[in-house]
Amino acid sequence: MRVQRLTLRADFERVRSQGQAHGTPLFVAIALRRADGPARIGIAAGRRVGSAVQRNRAKRLLRAGVRPVYPLIAPGWDILLLARSPILKVKSTEVSASLQQALRRLAAMVTGGVEGQAVR
Repeated sequence: MRVQRLTLRADFERVRSQGQAHGTPLFVAIALRRADGPARIGIAAGRRVGSAVQRNRAKRLLRAGVRPVYPLIAPGWDILLLARSPILKVKSTEVSASLQQALRRLAAMVTGGVEGQAVR
């Protein structure tokens, strides 16, 4: 399943200003409910994360961590993930586990269902 992405600056700003946030040591997850449509994910890494190479690695780790979790995200959510520098020291499996906890906390996960399969 292809992950739908947030790409427009206006969408990033809307989610950031109106969404509900949950911080972890690896990233900050900000979620905002939409009327309909598939869940969309936006990923960003600021200069505090490090050089361009480190920021790109952080974004790659977040993208890799989102892939197994994406089918469990309820439709109609816009989620923004902002990388923090400790993410550079972990594997994508740790990112996935942390992301699942954050999304449960933000109530953006589908209830019921088996790990890896969404019940919609």
